[in-house]
Amino acid sequence: MDISVIVPLYNEEESLPELAQWIERVMAENGFSYEVLFIDDGSTDRSWEVITSLSKSNPAMKGVRFRRNYGKSPALHTGFTRAQGDVVITMDADLQDSPDEIPELYRMITADGYDLVSGWKQKRYDPLSKTIPTKLFNATARLVSGIKNLHDFNCGLKAYRNEVVKHIEVYGDMHRYIPYLAKNAGFSRIGEKVVHHQARKYGSTKFGLDRFVNGYLDLATLWFTGKFGAKPMHFFGLLGSLMFIIGFIAIITVGAMKLYHMYSGMPYILVTDSPYFYIALTMMILGTQLFLSGFIGELVVRNSTDRNKYEIKEEIQ
Repeated sequence: MDISVIVPLYNEEESLPELAQWIERVMAENGFSYEVLFIDDGSTDRSWEVITSLSKSNPAMKGVRFRRNYGKSPALHTGFTRAQGDVVITMDADLQDSPDEIPELYRMITADGYDLVSGWKQKRYDPLSKTIPTKLFNATARLVSGIKNLHDFNCGLKAYRNEVVKHIEVYGDMHRYIPYLAKNAGFSRIGEKVVHHQARKYGSTKFGLDRFVNGYLDLATLWFTGKFGAKPMHFFGLLGSLMFIIGFIAIITVGAMKLYHMYSGMPYILVTDSPYFYIALTMMILGTQLFLSGFIGELVVRNSTDRNKYEIKEEIQ
């Protein structure tokens, strides 16, 4: 199979028929063999009924229905595990991503040898309240991830080699950083394509400004797990050891200073009356706690379980 198209959605009943028809036309014009995986993230409208109807008229249209709303990352992960195409393409269901971009995205993966190609909505039909935070968010993501050539990390329109989606784990809200996840997994050939951004035709956006705050927190988490996720002891153990050693040396110094003053006949104070004693003691306690945190982190990593278990209500294959 040439292409798997993954469409995560939540309450998009109005746009689905038009999107499916558009994808069908593009695939037929280019002679692609394909499947479309609609991942219904617990919609409360008639989205699943629409997907069922589309599947009856075209077996390439498949669907997975979550029992409740989990979020975009779980929906993408579920699609990734089921994708069979040589090239996997993700797009949003709101018709703001154009299926006409699929042939060129496919060519960039198969002919140009990219592992991942991310869309760049250079001209956006969004209000300033969304575009300005987006620019700041993407600048920060480029700096932290080291992927300098991407302008739009969060664009829903992306293409991947099948091998890439089978080797990355998308959980929480990490869909914003899939290129970073791919890089951390060893897939470094990451490209970008300017794509057409269309104004929303139906419904309203499902995301608020809180996603930018959460996005920065997720980026910090991803940076830390990318650096120390497999070896938390390298961070907590090192920091804890340094704090403990500094605190221990400080306590020895405070005690030695008192003994020196005692035997020299100089005035002295009790060790427990010195503020430096308590600062040093606090550093030793914190150092011990950090070291133990690293040790517990190592145990958790070695015994970690699958974070992506979601209750599926129905599935069309």
